[in-house]
Amino acid sequence: MVDIELLARGGLTLLRVFVFGLTLGITLISFQAYQKQQTERLQYAFFGFAFISMGVAVSTVITRFGSDADTLVLLFFEAAETIPFIVGFSMLYLSLYR
Repeated sequence: MVDIELLARGGLTLLRVFVFGLTLGITLISFQAYQKQQTERLQYAFFGFAFISMGVAVSTVITRFGSDADTLVLLFFEAAETIPFIVGFSMLYLSLYR
C-alpha cells in the first residue's frame, strides 16, 4: 500500500525545490541585467531577489528538518527564515520606488 503522507511530503519537497530553482533563475537574470546596465535600481533588485532566494532555501531546510526540533530552536529557525524575506522585499521595494 502506498503511504499517502510520504507521497505528499515528497511532492511538497519537489515543489519547494522548484520554487527555489525559480528564485535562483530570477536572481541570475537580475544579476545579468545589472551587469549590462549598472544602475542603482537593478542593484537593489538583484540584492532583493538574492535575499528572497536565501529565504526560500532556509524555508525549505526548516520544513524538512525543523519538525523534529525543540520549540525554542524552531522559533529561532522561523526568525532566521523571516529576516531574508524582509530584507529581500525591502530591497525590491526600494528598486521600484526610486
